[in-house]
Amino acid sequence: MFLSPDDLIKILLAVLLGGLIGAEREMRDKSAGFRTMILICVGAALLTILSTRLAGDNDPTRIAANIVTGIGFLGAGAILRDGNRITGLTTASTIWLSAAVGMAAGGGQYALAAVVALAALVVLWVFPSFEGWIDDLRHSRTYQVVCQLDMDIYARLEAIFSQHGLKLGHRKRTKSGGLMTCTWQAIGTPKAHDHLVEALFLSEDVKELHY
Repeated sequence: MFLSPDDLIKILLAVLLGGLIGAEREMRDKSAGFRTMILICVGAALLTILSTRLAGDNDPTRIAANIVTGIGFLGAGAILRDGNRITGLTTASTIWLSAAVGMAAGGGQYALAAVVALAALVVLWVFPSFEGWIDDLRHSRTYQVVCQLDMDIYARLEAIFSQHGLKLGHRKRTKSGGLMTCTWQAIGTPKAHDHLVEALFLSEDVKELHY
């Protein structure tokens, strides 16, 4: 067995494309950065090459098919839970896609690998601005207010949400002695949320505010 020019091109392309994707992750200070993406992409390319070389009369996709399963465990390690938020999903998806790009390079699909890597860079670089714009249109926040056990106060507090253009979703009330804890899930723009917080801080009905 020898290293053919095609093999060298496949490996070098995997290094290049994995490096481009990894550079973006590194610049954003993500857990899976420059070297990690290169290793994932090159590893997937090598396994794809070996899959066809070592298969003989057997199914040549057996080794390559297991790349998908193996990379799933690696991606799962990048997903973390932070309170009510799940982080690392984009990094895990990028790991999975880098392996796919490596498989395409290892399979000799050079144009396909390059186009997918370019599309990934566009998504990672350009789309965050669109994502921020969408978040500005519909931002969800949960508020917890402690006040006197009085339904008139509850109605006044709910009215404050409406006055600031926020749409209420889930509601919850609990009683403790003469106090009432009210929980609202409100949806609206970040500016509307900021104005609401200011209004709640100034309200004499609010004894405690958490959000």
